[in-house]
Amino acid sequence: MSKSLRLTPVLLGLSLFGLAVSGQVIYARLVYLWGLLIGSSYILASTGLGGVELRRYARVERSEVGQVFEEIFEVHNRSRLPRFWIEVRDMSDLPGGRGSRVLTLIGGRRSRSFVSRTRLVSRGVFALGPTELRSGDLFGLFSTKRTIASEKYLIVYPRWVELIGVPNLPGLLPGGEAVRRRTHQITPNAATVRDYATGDPLSRIHWPSVARRGKLIVKEFELDPLAEVWIFADAERDVHAKRDYKLETDAGSVIFQKGGPAKLIPSTEEYAATLASSLAQHYLRAGRTVGYAAAGAELTILAAERGGRQLNKIIESTALFRADGQTPFIDLVLGQARHLPRGSTVYLITPSVEEKIVVLAEQLRRLGQRALLILLDAASFGGKLGSRELGAKLSAMAVPNVIIQEGKPLTGALTGLRVAAKSPLAS
Repeated sequence: MSKSLRLTPVLLGLSLFGLAVSGQVIYARLVYLWGLLIGSSYILASTGLGGVELRRYARVERSEVGQVFEEIFEVHNRSRLPRFWIEVRDMSDLPGGRGSRVLTLIGGRRSRSFVSRTRLVSRGVFALGPTELRSGDLFGLFSTKRTIASEKYLIVYPRWVELIGVPNLPGLLPGGEAVRRRTHQITPNAATVRDYATGDPLSRIHWPSVARRGKLIVKEFELDPLAEVWIFADAERDVHAKRDYKLETDAGSVIFQKGGPAKLIPSTEEYAATLASSLAQHYLRAGRTVGYAAAGAELTILAAERGGRQLNKIIESTALFRADGQTPFIDLVLGQARHLPRGSTVYLITPSVEEKIVVLAEQLRRLGQRALLILLDAASFGGKLGSRELGAKLSAMAVPNVIIQEGKPLTGALTGLRVAAKSPLAS
């Protein structure tokens, strides 16, 4: 608004002063003019949001990094009087949120809507709100506002990368030790059969036995005791690094082209979450049993399971993954590894360059675990040097490892990761 219009109260005061001093009619008319202007503006502003309703809803409430998030805003004017202007201010914590607009000339009992499109660049849980509505008079003398609390949330998952060259991990069976565990899940290992009980799923019926016995018979399964895959993500605050970055959140940005390489935020935290999520999806879709653990501000341990439910739990956990923990990575891994079946495969995702990672790999070997290390090159993210030297020491110990650098495509990044031919149980 122009400065002259904002001077209206001052002009009213000067007109009153002139009227009191000179008594001229012109000053009286100016007093009426300015008074009418201020009064009508105040009334118009105070009723500007009367009968105005806002609805905002999203097409989806779960998405992943790189996708375009669409949200619809609808402003309804239930009053018979028109609204000259209404500002919609999106106050959500979604990075790059584009839901703020100024709508003009909304007729009585009319509605206006618009669509906000935002490129998702950050993982996490974001509130879709609050939303602030502002309105006022035509001259900008007065304004009124109303805040509408947030009711819905958006969960942004890490970007999924289809990994190529991931090792196919066989289940090992040590001589003389074949401990099996019964499970309600359907696995490749059918242990025995029994009579059908109410509540048993039809997919477990063993039809050849039904034909022989003339009654419903179901299969019982047991877990493969030595084929668990565990993914440990290092969330220790002091070892992570991040370079300065600027990513476009415009929906028209070509940074995240469909089918193109995944360009992630240049931080070891983001790469760790993406790799953990992608590995979990790869092995769970292959029917493997997968567990996940990370020790950020809160300890997260998901027991090894199969199926889509486990996949959802791991993806949601990696969406909330934050490198803000103080628990040493070696303590987390060894504390959990002692409870894993011998022969399990343990993925370690870490940007650490400390010698204790070599000690950790040796300890896992002694416990009969197969360790595969994914080293995030901290130096390429603006952190400490030493990832290459650490990888060389691990290779000298015949510990499979791969170094991930910032900016390199992750699709084939694990191609060089190979499982040692020698079983760790033989050492």
